[in-house]
Amino acid sequence: MSFRRDFISKPIFSWARNVLPPMSDTEREALEAGDVWWDADLFTGNPDWSKLIANPPATLTEEEKAFLNGPVDELCAMLDEWKIFWEWRDLPPEVWDFIKQKKFFGMIIPKEFGGLGFSPYAHSEVVRKLSSRSIVAAVTVMVPNSLGPGELLMRFGTKEQQDRWLPRLADGRDIPCFGLTSPEAGSDAASMIDTGIICKGTFEGREVLGLKLNWHKRYITLGPVATLLGLAFKAYDPNHLVGHEEELGITVALIPSHLPGVSIGHRHLPAMQVFQNGPNWGRDVFIPLDYIIGGQERLGQGWKMLMTALAAGRGISLPSLSAAGAAYAARTTGAYARIREQFGISISKFEGIEEPLARIAGTAYCLDAARRLTCAALNEGHHPAVISGIMKLQATERMRFAIDDAMDIHGGKAIIDGPQNYIGNLYRAVPVGITVEGANILTRNLIVFGQGAIRAHPYLLEEMNALRDDDRARGLETFDRAFWKHVGHTFTNLFRAWGRSWTFGWFAPAPDAGEARRFYRQLSRYSSAFALAADMALLTLGGALKRKEMLSARFGDILSELYLLSAALKRWQDEGSQKEDFAALEWCMASGFRTIENRLAEICANLPNRFVGVLLKFLLQPFGARVLGPSDRVVHQCAQLVLEPSAARDRLTADLAHVEDDGGKARLEKAFLLVTATEEIARRMHAARLHDVAEAVKKGVIIQSEADRLSAAHEAVRKVIEVDDFAPEALSPIYRKPAEVHQFFQELGEQRAAS
Repeated sequence: MSFRRDFISKPIFSWARNVLPPMSDTEREALEAGDVWWDADLFTGNPDWSKLIANPPATLTEEEKAFLNGPVDELCAMLDEWKIFWEWRDLPPEVWDFIKQKKFFGMIIPKEFGGLGFSPYAHSEVVRKLSSRSIVAAVTVMVPNSLGPGELLMRFGTKEQQDRWLPRLADGRDIPCFGLTSPEAGSDAASMIDTGIICKGTFEGREVLGLKLNWHKRYITLGPVATLLGLAFKAYDPNHLVGHEEELGITVALIPSHLPGVSIGHRHLPAMQVFQNGPNWGRDVFIPLDYIIGGQERLGQGWKMLMTALAAGRGISLPSLSAAGAAYAARTTGAYARIREQFGISISKFEGIEEPLARIAGTAYCLDAARRLTCAALNEGHHPAVISGIMKLQATERMRFAIDDAMDIHGGKAIIDGPQNYIGNLYRAVPVGITVEGANILTRNLIVFGQGAIRAHPYLLEEMNALRDDDRARGLETFDRAFWKHVGHTFTNLFRAWGRSWTFGWFAPAPDAGEARRFYRQLSRYSSAFALAADMALLTLGGALKRKEMLSARFGDILSELYLLSAALKRWQDEGSQKEDFAALEWCMASGFRTIENRLAEICANLPNRFVGVLLKFLLQPFGARVLGPSDRVVHQCAQLVLEPSAARDRLTADLAHVEDDGGKARLEKAFLLVTATEEIARRMHAARLHDVAEAVKKGVIIQSEADRLSAAHEAVRKVIEVDDFAPEALSPIYRKPAEVHQFFQELGEQRAAS
């Protein structure tokens, strides 16, 4: 008999069982999906930096490098984004054929099934390069390699299903899509009304046990061209043909689009992006039970399967696209600011331009660092669900701010659309990334901390499982052990966080990292402060914390910053602690520390238990939030990274597409190199107060060859700052010849009548 267990733990156990909020099946399965990784270290309040530093960086095989430098570059050269979204409204047929021929749809499918068998990092690198050339092509390629039939078949499919479908998906004979979202159920999958009724029916001439499906899905990427639908629905067994339960839960199955009753709808136009996306329906579509992914034994396990797959896929596709978008913005906006003059000087000299430019450069550094670190974890076989949520949320949000800054600096150049506008379509695409794979509002307010607090906390999940154990005695025994470990952990963190906060982190643990050592110390300090504040919130609010969405969001912001800043430090270390890149690292740290301190202050001010709020402020922020963000010096130095050709600029914007054509980006790169190469010549002319090149040659300020180079630079700049214009009839049928207008409206009326 244990006195502690029976007289102290038991009353607490009984009280906690009564107040523990109910958990739906979808919530439980989402929590159980994937695993934890570095996020668990951050939750301890005392991260082991040696473990992070020792983690091998993500690398590519020679085969993967050859694919990036071969087929991916070839595909980029075939793409013309203006024609894709303005003239064709789709990828041209030759691009579709090339994508299938080179097995872009089968990057993640193992070689034994005819795929390329690439690593998550290679998948990420392909998406990154394509995204910097064409959003439409990138989305088209990344979706079949993310959450969809291929990923689900690889993880959960039967051997027969894998042998049948994976080779067809790998070589493009089948184009997949996945139907989850419906008009009634967006982020709340439990609300879906799409059904599958278990019954007997005729399939391919024989009577079998199967499912009669009825559904309506929308926003389905690749849906309009898909030949194989992955479908999520709720399965029911009213006649008890497979068991005693009637409601079996969310299930996923494969639906060939040619089956009777399947209707593929017209196309959506998401934010003027022309990747294939649209609705589909099913009316009394019958499939045998072996079309359920994983077979009959996977009935009702669909949500867990989806969440497990999403734990990996959500950390690759959109983060890769977003990191590419930030890097692309850094490269193009830095170049444009460098060559564009106003009031007789380059606009890059204005501090008002330097500030957003530094923000773009710092964001690009941070996002790519986090992308690489996450891919390294995935390469090692981890499926970090919380980190994947952080990556999707933070990458798409920060890309939004980076593109907004890029638009501000470019001004009218980025607003006037046409073949020479290299950034406007990326700006239009931003809301798509914000919304899909879990809307960012939901992810920030409910998922990052809500899931992280349970999965990554050292003891909370064990305590919750003990409280829900049907065997009360066993549950009490487990709870007793976990609870008192939790208490000890909390008191240890209290004194650790107090000491580190009051000494400003100077004695916090940190590896020998040269100039960056002070940053590790601060992250150790903030990690302990976060862990203590989280425990205090959980103690005082309990299950009510999940309804305190603003508090949860603030905790999520801190956890996100801790992960992203860890990634930036890891990148700095992996790249050899390049002195030239230190300004970007310093900008990331100052910005992140400001966010952490502000969120801690907001948590202390808004905790419902005011005694605990005041106590936390005393322990963690006795002098308030003191970090103001990057200094003017850091802003200036960070902006300079993208204003001159250099190895630092190339590292910051590595692995983007570079196509030699007459497009707007190619013109910009050419002008940038010419302007920076002739800077000293231009400076001599400026000192001599001369503006005419011929006069400067005549007066001996410059020689003829220098004049020719300067003239070439001026002409290149003129071409960059040009914007497109169009004849009226090119934009509207109203201005075309009467016969053409009549034909246009007649065809439009016929299309509407047909639909």
